[in-house]
Amino acid sequence: MSGFMGVDDPSSQGSQAKAAATQSIANKPVVNSLVVNTLVVIGLGLIGGSLALALQKAKACRKVIGIARNPEVAKRALERGIADEVFASITEVAATLGAGDVIFIAVPTLAIRQVLGDIKGCVSPAVTITDGASVKGSVLNDVKAVYGQVPPQVVLGHPIAGSEQSGVEAAKTDLYDHHRIILTPTEHTGSAHLALVRAMWQVVNAEVLELDIENHDAILGATSHLPHVIAFSLVDTLAHDSHNEDIFRYAAGGFRDFTRIASSDVVMWRDIMLANKKAVLESIDLFTGNLAHLRSTIEREDSEGLTEVFSRAKTARDQFTHLLDERKANLKAKASSSNNEL
Repeated sequence: MSGFMGVDDPSSQGSQAKAAATQSIANKPVVNSLVVNTLVVIGLGLIGGSLALALQKAKACRKVIGIARNPEVAKRALERGIADEVFASITEVAATLGAGDVIFIAVPTLAIRQVLGDIKGCVSPAVTITDGASVKGSVLNDVKAVYGQVPPQVVLGHPIAGSEQSGVEAAKTDLYDHHRIILTPTEHTGSAHLALVRAMWQVVNAEVLELDIENHDAILGATSHLPHVIAFSLVDTLAHDSHNEDIFRYAAGGFRDFTRIASSDVVMWRDIMLANKKAVLESIDLFTGNLAHLRSTIEREDSEGLTEVFSRAKTARDQFTHLLDERKANLKAKASSSNNEL
């Protein structure tokens, strides 16, 4: 296939040379060029639907096929232009897929093994398979359980972008603009498949990084999963254990901002906590230890100790905000430069 950035069938001649060329291209920002032939999205919610919309806006894929068992979701995905076609099962379209096509799995973490089982029985090894799950260790285990090993076509990934909104109505074109995508390839991951997934994310203005799986799950356990635990727990505590019926009536904007993520998809976050159990529990233990220390500081009326903790936290938060602003400015500058070169 020509005209798009593809992965050649392993049986074709010259596939290694083309794969090397693909890798070279993928290391550079890709702007408004055809990258994917057919994108198949399994799970037409915020994460999957937003990728479909972004690739179509960038004119970077020929066609989007959605997989959804819920007829209403399928209907809305078609109406919103998220997908060109929607089917109930991957088996209905598998025979049409080949080199240059990408399957993006965007379902709750604990549902991925079943999806992989469906894919294994009908999808060609030439098709690139990637995912958007927030926990990579559990997905790696699922891949090994289904395939016996990690096949070259599987590229594990995690877009660091989201919203407390969920479902097909929440999908939006710019979700991934200037956000990070973490890929966690293994030694078995095919270089051409990895290059294709990298280019797919770059073309929607995302910054692509790589991490090993253990580091990914530990870092996300502390910076993403723990904050959700705290938000869910705080709202639940105030809603069900507080004796003050007016507690939410007089809550201010800070409470709203801090607890926004407690409105996130319940099933998705239940699965994330269970799939990343070890890292989440370690983060909870660290946080509760520090919280106990802070409680003791308040009980002792240790104003100097409180000032020290609060000042240290403020400095760290300000530095983090500065880094985010700086990174966003750099990404915008790179995108502008790439557009000017075209």
